[in-house]
Parts: sequence; C-alpha cells; structure tokens
Amino acid sequence: MANFAKPSVPRFSVDVYQNEYLPEGGREVNAIVTVTATGGGTLGGGLSPAAPDGRPSAAVAIMVDCSGSMDYPPTKMRNARDATAAAVDTLRDGTHFAVIAGTHVATEVYPGDGGLAVASPTTRHRAKQALRRLASGGGTAIGTWLRLADRLLSSADVALRHGILLTDGRNEHESPEDLRAALDACAGRFTCDARGVGTDWEVKEVTGIASALLGTADIVADPAGLAADFTGMMETAMGKEVADVALRVWTPVGTTLRYVKQVAPAVEDLTARRTEAGPRAGDYPTGSWGDESRDYHLCVEVPPAGLGREMLAARVSLLVPQPDGSAHNLGAQGLVRAVWTDDMTASTAISPQVAHYTGQAELTQVIKQGLDLRKAGDFDGATAKLGRAVQLASASGNADTAKLLSKVVDVVDAATGTVRLKTRVAQADEMTLETRSTKTVRVKK
Repeated sequence: MANFAKPSVPRFSVDVYQNEYLPEGGREVNAIVTVTATGGGTLGGGLSPAAPDGRPSAAVAIMVDCSGSMDYPPTKMRNARDATAAAVDTLRDGTHFAVIAGTHVATEVYPGDGGLAVASPTTRHRAKQALRRLASGGGTAIGTWLRLADRLLSSADVALRHGILLTDGRNEHESPEDLRAALDACAGRFTCDARGVGTDWEVKEVTGIASALLGTADIVADPAGLAADFTGMMETAMGKEVADVALRVWTPVGTTLRYVKQVAPAVEDLTARRTEAGPRAGDYPTGSWGDESRDYHLCVEVPPAGLGREMLAARVSLLVPQPDGSAHNLGAQGLVRAVWTDDMTASTAISPQVAHYTGQAELTQVIKQGLDLRKAGDFDGATAKLGRAVQLASASGNADTAKLLSKVVDVVDAATGTVRLKTRVAQADEMTLETRSTKTVRVKK
C-alpha cells in the first residue's frame, strides 16, 4: 500500500498597508490588503474532499468551440484539438474531467455518458482518441456550453470545479440576456478561464465570462500558441488547493464600505458581489487559491471624530463556506484603522501601496475608454486617454502594458503622456491591449 503525506491546510496570511492618519473632519480611509497563501500542495483540515495523495479533489470541463468558423483557416481546428489533448495530458491522476464541443448546442465529447471521467493513463488516451472526431460546423451559443459544464461538474463530489473555454467568434446564436442568465446560474459553482483565438471574437464577451466566473481571460492571436496556453492554464488549475475562499469584511456601526476591489494580479471590482454574513459583515468571493498572493483595495467612509481619537474602520478575515451552511475560518486577519491627528505631515501622506493601485485602476479605466473612443472615431479623445495610460504605465513600471500601448500609439514623451495615435493598428494588437488592460504590476519594493 502506498504511503501518502498527511494532508495539511495551506497557510493564509493578511497584511494591511495604509496611512491610518486623518485630518480633523477626515472621513475616507483607504487600505491595501495583501492576502497570501503558502505552504500548500496538500489540503485537509476538513475543508473539502481530497484525493488519495492528499491533494484536493478536482473536476475540470474543457469547452472547445466547434462552430463553422473554426474551419477558417483549417489549422485552427487542428490546433484546438492539439491544445485540448495537451490539457488532458496535464490532468493529474484522479481528476474528474469532461470535454465539451460547443456550437449553437453543447455536446459532451468525452466521456459522453452524461458524467465525468477520472483521469488515468487509460482515460487520457481515450479522451485524446475522442478529440480526433471533433469537427467544425454550426453556430455559437456559449451559454449552452456553460450550462452543460455546470451539470457535469456538479455531478462529482469534489473540492474544486473549474472550466476552460475556447471560442473564436461572437456569441451570435443566443441573446446577451441568455448568456448573462447562464453566467448568473454558474457563478459561485465553478471558476472558468476563457480564451479567444484569432481576432473575430468579442473582447467584452470573453472578459465578461472570466470576470463573472472569477477566472482569467486572454487572447491567443495565433492558433499555434494554443497548446502552450492550454497547458499553462491546466497546470495552474491543478495547482489550486482551496476553493470558494471568501474575503469577509466587518465594519462598525456608522461606517460605510464604499468599495472592495481586487487590484493585483488584475483589477476586478467585487463590490456588487457582496453577500451578507451577519451584522455589519459581508463576504466577497475570490475563487480558488493555490500558492499565490493577491492585493485588494478597501475604501471605508467613517464618521468624523475629534483629534486624538482612533477607531477600527474594518476587520478583514478569510473563510471557506461549508456544505452545512457554516464557514471555516482560515485563521488570517487584518485590521484597518483610523486615527485623527493635527499633524499635517502625517495626515496628508499617501500610502505608497494605495497610490500605486489607485494609478493601476485608473490605467485600466483609461485604456478601455481610449479604445472605445478610437472605435467611435473620437481621435482627440482617444489620444488624451491613451496618452494618460502611457503616462501611468511608465510611472508605475508596468512594462508589459507600456509595450502593448506602443503598438497602438507612437510615444513622444512617456513621462508627460504625449502620444500620437497610429494610423494603422493590427487588430490583434488592439484586442490584446483591451483584453490585458486589467493586468497590473505589484508595488515596487
């Protein structure tokens, strides 16, 4: 009998960065909360089912666009098959999985019996055999793919449920309302990474899917890059150890929590996703975690107080909901404070972390605004917004975004944001900038 390591719960920690000092009458408190998970690789502690090797049990559904447009060029469908095969090869033994062919309907390609297969050398081989039968034809109705993935994933008693979705075109065979209803139905039930291949798909659809299902979105402009991308996505999925982690924020009477945003590794506003968790407390979903670190921006409005007074403005903790309706506390906590002072130097200083991520959030916003203005033909407005984006990217050291911006504008002076719109921009470059506009860089240490 094999000897397996005793499962251990990954360790979570919370660090708070802020300037807690407010001037007399000051009411707005901003803080960056860094959440870090380390030392995992196995999962236990009664959090969720685990595989025999101590790793969390997982289920994965791979949704492959098989609409008629996948035949143009013919290499696109072949690359999609090869990429899915590579993802299947990356599944660790014991993972439940299925492959779905997506057109205007959703069809389970493997295992094909209305359930999930369990990854082993035999099932991986059979899945790759089944992939050879994938052929293009029909339309695109992504909501049907997601609903089938949800049904299949929910059939397994596992800790982690994840989807990978590939599309090459616009969601033309169902209404936006149908897709939104499907996303609402699937939210909180599984996470999903979404990829657009080529340049004929709609960025806001793909990024909207990833946002709703707490996954990542990206472009694979050249179908030849699909295998590497799918392998990377699956490796990341296999590294997740805790599902459905919630950021719980408690605030005292008299305060208002204005917003909660993830700001690294990408900007994602979680404010509207709050679920009430008792008096003065709310939970914000963060999805699944492996060994990683993320940053969140909290903005709290506090009642004014006299000089020398101090108060706890917010308390942040991490929990995992349990099947019986309770929540497992992961044992990490951070405190956000407010202190009123007449020391102008202290009260006017801006936390470097808060300043950095405020700039990164603005960077995301002005890129989207600039590209929308460019598409609408407002070239002066687009130049102003994208110039501001260049300035912010340069100041924060966001070299990746700066490089993407240079494909859309000619940079005259990055420090002042002086740019000229390029007269010709490759569609892939514009879509890449839009898709990756939410990616941020961490604060320089």
